[in-house]
Amino acid sequence: MAETKIQRLPAEELYQTEMEALISAEKDPIPTGWRMSPRSVLTYITGGVKVKGVDITPKYMGNRRLVEIAISTLVTDRALLLIGEPGTAKSWLSEHLSAAVNGDSTKVIQGTAGTTEEQIRYSWNYAMLIARGPCMEAMVKSPVYQAMESGSIARIEEISRCASEVQDALISLLSEKRISIPELGLEIPAQKGFSVIATANTRDKGVNDMSAALKRRFNIVVLPTPSDMATEMEIVRTRVAQLSSGLDLNAKQPEQDTVEKVVTIFRELRGGATLDGKQKLKATSGVLSTAEAISLLANSMALAGSFGNGTITAEDLAAALQGAVIKDEDKDKVSWVEYLENVMKKRGSAWLPLYRACRELNE
Repeated sequence: MAETKIQRLPAEELYQTEMEALISAEKDPIPTGWRMSPRSVLTYITGGVKVKGVDITPKYMGNRRLVEIAISTLVTDRALLLIGEPGTAKSWLSEHLSAAVNGDSTKVIQGTAGTTEEQIRYSWNYAMLIARGPCMEAMVKSPVYQAMESGSIARIEEISRCASEVQDALISLLSEKRISIPELGLEIPAQKGFSVIATANTRDKGVNDMSAALKRRFNIVVLPTPSDMATEMEIVRTRVAQLSSGLDLNAKQPEQDTVEKVVTIFRELRGGATLDGKQKLKATSGVLSTAEAISLLANSMALAGSFGNGTITAEDLAAALQGAVIKDEDKDKVSWVEYLENVMKKRGSAWLPLYRACRELNE
């Protein structure tokens, strides 16, 4: 099938069957511009139920109340800002909210140091502009412009990476709910249903701090790291299965024991102490987030499928761990070696193969 050649399908295509089931079973009022009610959006995001014979899979495993706040924000005239540590599923939640509400999660602006105000508002096809002068046909509409015009949701990823003057271009758009085009003497009003979901990384605080004026236009929802070991393991296991299904990894899903080892290592190095709290550890410079654990296990599966027998070995896991943990060769290698010798080595026979494989890579 043609879709199998696409590396990453948007959420609205990947989970189309689930959305169609929820829409057909709808019983609650649907806000203008939405495809389903807020309750159905919540069901789509949190999952765990069957609707018209279709299993609704969980998209976000965390505090249900935070998801309710995020969804209810989109019903109002305020924009939504998702804040959290790297790997706390901000972009993932943003995509699925947009997909469930509008059936279109692709109106995205990726915030970087190079993002310009034109990318927030509109720019011009200069060849057509020279040939025909300012006209609607020569205009290149930004995702925010398109969302205002169609009454849908625009996503702005990593908004704190954008320069302050670029961020401030949003203030009038979010306040007045219209976009001014002085070249054409026009003002385009936003249609009902228009909103913006932005994400910001707490590790980027201070890069380009958002002004108080801009923050007031957003309802802020802070997404925490998984609160307990069991939740994080379930997130990792589920997402690895979803991610690997679209890739030709030719490997078996990681065993529960393997997932537990990775999550244990990440939680301990991230928290600076062993899980029992008895031993302090040197933290590493990397984030070691849940998203990083998911990528690490997918990497291990790729190694096992491409150069092994299709089952993740201690050597596969050690190679992936080495790349994930040691970001700064000088600082992180010392912390990692100390962890191997003082924690992993003393955990008994179940951890011994992984300890030996990790130590061999460090020699």
